[in-house]
Amino acid sequence: MKSITSTFPPAAAPTRSVRDDVRTIGLIGLAHGTSHFFHLLLPPLFPWFIAESGFTYSELGLLVTVFFLISGLGQASAGFVVDRLGARPVLFVAMACFVAAGLAGAVLPGYGGLMVAAALAGLGNAPFHPIDFTILNKRVSAPRLGHGFSVHGISGNLGWAAAPVFLTGITALTGSWRMAMFAAALVALVVLVILFVGRDAIDDRQGAWAHETAAKHGGKPAAAAHPFAFLREPSVWLCFSFFFFSTCALSAIQGFSSPALQQLYGLPLGITSLVVTGFMLCGAGGMLIGGFLVARAERLEQIIGVCLLASAVLLGLVGLGILPGMVAVAFAALAGLGTGLAGPSRDMLIKRAAPPGATGRVYGTVYSGLDLGFAMASPLFGALLDRGQAGGVFYGSAFALVLGVASAAVVGSRVAHARR
Repeated sequence: MKSITSTFPPAAAPTRSVRDDVRTIGLIGLAHGTSHFFHLLLPPLFPWFIAESGFTYSELGLLVTVFFLISGLGQASAGFVVDRLGARPVLFVAMACFVAAGLAGAVLPGYGGLMVAAALAGLGNAPFHPIDFTILNKRVSAPRLGHGFSVHGISGNLGWAAAPVFLTGITALTGSWRMAMFAAALVALVVLVILFVGRDAIDDRQGAWAHETAAKHGGKPAAAAHPFAFLREPSVWLCFSFFFFSTCALSAIQGFSSPALQQLYGLPLGITSLVVTGFMLCGAGGMLIGGFLVARAERLEQIIGVCLLASAVLLGLVGLGILPGMVAVAFAALAGLGTGLAGPSRDMLIKRAAPPGATGRVYGTVYSGLDLGFAMASPLFGALLDRGQAGGVFYGSAFALVLGVASAAVVGSRVAHARR
């Protein structure tokens, strides 16, 4: 295990200006926020799909499954593509897929059209974490890397928070959810243009792993490892399991917390639909604070554990159905604070378990657990709602967070042992 732990001293990394780091972090944050926006290209519009075509929540949950199955399978392999071809060209292709997904949803008819939109959006989302973390790790100075992870996480939550408001707002304003799809395609196109204009700041070919590798091997080049050697490391699969469980919880909140709160507390859709935005905004605030915590903490799994357990308690209380309605909405949204606080620590924990030069592959494999969690959990939580078991949405998400804490604890213990 010791050979895969990032222990090089920060002073060994090349120094870049604050301005350069801010440009890179900002552009990657914008791209990452857009990818998370397209996670929710379809779920906020579920009530309109049901009203217009009579789909069930189980059928609509299958659209989410298709998105994340394609994203997950693609993400694991995309890490190898990024390591071989570079992150920047793959980023441009991914953004073009988002443009195509919005256009497909806008013009193609019926359930099949929604399925095509979900598939294209999933294809675009697949390479994002290998792209983002490869560029951040190669181009951002070590003292500011934790803040880079923080902004990366915040932008993702802001993308999640913006999507329901943007898509439902355009739909309400125009009377057509297809116009909302057109607008989403335009958003992706504008971001693609911005990234192309600032392409010099996200050119990962200018980064280098040499300073890391040399520092870990007494200034001598490391022996080339087999491209799949990282798959033998237990920490990689433990990180994968952590993402799987924590994302099962997130799937419940994103796709089904609004109708679940309607069933449990009799609140109108206009109020319950705000819970996803509130959860993501609280998560963004938590990530901002978490970026400072990760720079000071040695045992990152302790931060992750405390924060996620607090969120699990809040979600469990909501599931009881005994709180005043607005308190339940507030508790569900506030649970995002704990998941946000844990985010930067989670990403740094993965970095510590990644071999030098294999960041794309490691992040691609680990983050595919996120996609698998969404893919498997969405139909399950949709079926619970179809059967009137709204409380199960919150109990299930709380239990999944507890399992995620257990995975993180084991990863942290292994990394701490390897660093001794």
